[in-house]
Amino acid sequence: MIARWVIVIALMALLPHAFAQQSAVATTEQPRSFGYVLGDVMTQRVLLRAGGRPFEPSALPPLERTGAWLTRRAAAIETDGAGNRWLVLEYQVINAPQTLTAIALPAVTLINSASGGAALSVAAWPVSVAPLTPRSAFAQGALQPLQPDRQPSLLPTAPLQRRLTVSLAALAFVAFAWLGWWLWRNRLDACQMPFARAWHVLKRFDPAQVDHDSDAWRQVHRALNDVAGQALHPGTLDALFVRAPYLEPMRAQLERFYAHSGERFYALAPARERYRLLDLCRDLRRLERRHRR
Repeated sequence: MIARWVIVIALMALLPHAFAQQSAVATTEQPRSFGYVLGDVMTQRVLLRAGGRPFEPSALPPLERTGAWLTRRAAAIETDGAGNRWLVLEYQVINAPQTLTAIALPAVTLINSASGGAALSVAAWPVSVAPLTPRSAFAQGALQPLQPDRQPSLLPTAPLQRRLTVSLAALAFVAFAWLGWWLWRNRLDACQMPFARAWHVLKRFDPAQVDHDSDAWRQVHRALNDVAGQALHPGTLDALFVRAPYLEPMRAQLERFYAHSGERFYALAPARERYRLLDLCRDLRRLERRHRR
């Protein structure tokens, strides 16, 4: 008998704790139940009060997909003008049914942050989602089962073509003008610049025989004399570099030229070593053009 009374007293002591662990039904403001299509957002508001006292959830519902039709995109706590705290949940429709379909906002259970406090439960809320288009077309007028792709409007290309033509014409004019100027300058140099004249004449000779042709040697001598303003020989080369100091880098080559020339025209036996006369004239012409610019 005593043991029975002990058990009864223990059960009576546990009853308040068991009642405290039961879930309280939350007061909610539900969204409308109809008129939703793909992409629409529904807002559900949950009053954070349980048993007449403020309720503090230990964690907010996670932002995740809640099924085939909805995703929870926001969960935040707001306070209204009366000081009441509300949990605001936003759901978005992420799929489009082929026919009018009933779905439901998911049930949510909020755990109390206070130890031993009652949980707050939100029941599922049914809503309907409509398809974006009818399953079959009406087959009237342009309402056919399959519509062709709409062609984009063409951009006016005539102004672009005119600008392109003008630009190409201007480019061609500049190119031909530059080519004409380059040819005219080379022609003028060939007439006025001594080494350019000599190079123009030497290009007419046979490349294999130009180094052995006496007339080719005379052409180079004549160009050097014209630059120096006097007849040159190995003993008067300094006069050339005084008159044309830009030729100073080629002093050694010119000294060898006059040495080979003396052997060629005045030695009893012709020089056996070949002298590259065409290369010398080309180098002299390059220095002359660089100096003139």
